[in-house]
Amino acid sequence: MKSDSSKSVPLTVNLAHESDDSLIVRTAWLYYMAGLNQEETAARLGLHRTRVNRLLAEARERGLVSITIQHDSARELQTEHDIAHYYGLDFCLATPRIGFDDIGSNPSLATAQGMISRRAVGSAGANFLRGKLSQGPITVGVSWGRTIEQVALHLSGVRNPEARFVSLMGSLTRNSASNPFEVVQALAARTGGEGHFLPVPFIADSEADRDVLMSQRTVADALSIARTADLYIVSIGELTEHSSLRTQDMITAEELQTARDSGAVCDTLGKLFARDGRPIDHAINSRAIAVDIEAIRGRDIVLLSGGLEKIDAIQAVLSSGLIRGLIIDGDTAQVLARRCGPA
Repeated sequence: MKSDSSKSVPLTVNLAHESDDSLIVRTAWLYYMAGLNQEETAARLGLHRTRVNRLLAEARERGLVSITIQHDSARELQTEHDIAHYYGLDFCLATPRIGFDDIGSNPSLATAQGMISRRAVGSAGANFLRGKLSQGPITVGVSWGRTIEQVALHLSGVRNPEARFVSLMGSLTRNSASNPFEVVQALAARTGGEGHFLPVPFIADSEADRDVLMSQRTVADALSIARTADLYIVSIGELTEHSSLRTQDMITAEELQTARDSGAVCDTLGKLFARDGRPIDHAINSRAIAVDIEAIRGRDIVLLSGGLEKIDAIQAVLSSGLIRGLIIDGDTAQVLARRCGPA
């Protein structure tokens, strides 16, 4: 009778002499169907692990293995790929879909979808930022808005005294948790890093006032830091009566209408864009106090946006070529991907 100790050693055979086709099929079956890893498959067949790796690669290349992923996440991965490919992004991250991609004209559903989307994108943005902060010294430029506010609320579990957070734009005229000052301070407090902000309004009363405010040393210093940031996290605003530019009384109803009449559908960092990504020349641009968006073109700019009401704005900014990465809610991503057409 054999001792129990013999059972701890797997039974192996040397099949190196088998035909290539037979060996490929056997290797693929053990790996994909029997659930063995490459090391276990190699031991079972008496092969070197590097050969197992080559045999598995050949099985895929020759079409002997067909892999189908039956999971909702697979659809989201395809959506991410399609969007990133179409707009030339380094990456696109979409949160799981809730099922609000067809809200029609129902205002209550639109409100609910927007609120849920901002929280989801904010959480995903916090996870993305947490990974960046764990790598050492970093300067992060941040804009403002309810989605960026959610990033600060969800960021936890990371300390980086060598992190710097800097506002990319002036502040709102009313107190709000989504104010650039509040967001920067919250991020700095949660990480133990530094916070720098622009102690001036986002939209000046006139172009002359903007020039005076931009010349202030504290503003110039903050913008200097902003222009050399390692990472930029930005949001967008749609040009409607419900946008922050209007609800915060930073622009008048007449200014909003003239901007829309000129073809603008959104703003980011104080610049207006048409649906096809063209920058729109408007007086609002010349009164905005923010980092020059063209000065940071080509840098690591990540757009965070959630909510179906912002679909046109998202499409516009992505078409501008400014954005390198996108974090978006799954429902809006699904609609955006359909607009992209075939990859």
